[in-house]
Amino acid sequence: MVGRVGPDALELSEAHRFPNRPVRVPEGLRWDVLALYAGVLDGLKAAGQVDSVGIDSWAVDYGLLDADGVLLGNPVHYRDARTEGVAEKVWATVPAAELYAATGLQYAPFNTLYQLAAAHETQQLAHARRLLLIPDLLTYWLTGEQGTELTNASTTQLIDPRTRAWSYGIASRLGIDLSLFAPLRQPGDPAGLLREEVLEETGLTGPVPVTAVGSHDTASAVAAVPAEGERFAYICTGTWSLAGLELAAPVLTEESRAANFTNELGLDGTVRHLRNIMGLWLLQECVRAWGGPDLGGLLLDASKVPALRSVVDAGDAAFLAPGRMPERIAGACRASGQPVPESPAEITRCILDSLALAHRRAIADAQRLAGHPVDVVHVVGGGTRNALLCQLTADACGLPVVAGPTEAAALGNVLVQARAHGLVGDLADGRRLLTRTQPLTRYEPRADAARWDEAEARLTRR
Repeated sequence: MVGRVGPDALELSEAHRFPNRPVRVPEGLRWDVLALYAGVLDGLKAAGQVDSVGIDSWAVDYGLLDADGVLLGNPVHYRDARTEGVAEKVWATVPAAELYAATGLQYAPFNTLYQLAAAHETQQLAHARRLLLIPDLLTYWLTGEQGTELTNASTTQLIDPRTRAWSYGIASRLGIDLSLFAPLRQPGDPAGLLREEVLEETGLTGPVPVTAVGSHDTASAVAAVPAEGERFAYICTGTWSLAGLELAAPVLTEESRAANFTNELGLDGTVRHLRNIMGLWLLQECVRAWGGPDLGGLLLDASKVPALRSVVDAGDAAFLAPGRMPERIAGACRASGQPVPESPAEITRCILDSLALAHRRAIADAQRLAGHPVDVVHVVGGGTRNALLCQLTADACGLPVVAGPTEAAALGNVLVQARAHGLVGDLADGRRLLTRTQPLTRYEPRADAARWDEAEARLTRR
């Protein structure tokens, strides 16, 4: 994506799009990171001359480098099965409550900490001299310089969210060598210049600086929430739904841990107190299983299906792995004694109702846990294109929903680069620019709270 920024201008254009296809090999599920890097180079070539480059990606996954800086194998995919049962072994050394009090991170089986525990005593980790999270790995290949960007580092479960520095005590007790990580970088820090070989391959004229951004895509997306003041919640929608609040300090209570809320770091000293929900992954997997039907027609048909007929827990780890998603959703409904959705439209409506219900639960829990009431819910990311999901979320939460921007992560990325180069002021200034320049849609809640209460009760009775 190419961003253009001015006093009253914030524009994005797509320069290049390429697939991200994980590959299952005998040893497990892996990212094809060389294909991703090739896509980055092709994108830079297509973009033409730029003033700055910034990279964001998904979190937790990493590449290992040897002493010569050479990648040791393809990065493991977070949906790989290697972390099954690992958390319990970690908790035997550092109990879950103590781990949360120190790092503030929700339990997810794929957190970097658990991945490193799973890799303990492997030859690959033994030979590694550097660990780079995915956006930092791509940045290293572009610039030759190594760093660890803070917002993404905060998803490793090895950062203290109060000090915004490494949690050496936790790492030491678990036998994790933090010297594997490159020095921490802040969003906005310089991350190097494009190497001569990269300039030659892309046709760009140097010097072209690379700027550290909120390299965890959720950090960039939240930076692009067009909110005013502090009384707002956000839902970053896409493969995952990340629903929560922007706070000045982490919430490290036992109640917050029990509710499985995370405290990830954001821009300008902020904390993202949020819950991970399975998100549109559920629908993406169903659409794949159905052979790729027209999504617009599918959503139209789903809008005609009776509301809240069947719901599932969209945060259930049973839906994490790929494959046979329609059957698994139907099976969950059958097991809970609800009507079993059969047609694609019925299953789609079940998914969207379930996601809205999970959004409702997360936003209500976040306000209670943080003592931070909100007046509006901002939905950003790919789910903003799904008008039915946005309206259902407004209905479920009983709050107005403001949907947009769709390309929130890219806009947040661009805004951090623009600020580093003196074109935009602070976080609030960037959000005002977003409000002036980006199309936003408002959804008012429809009064049917009792029906959502009843649907919620069905899940909690299980």
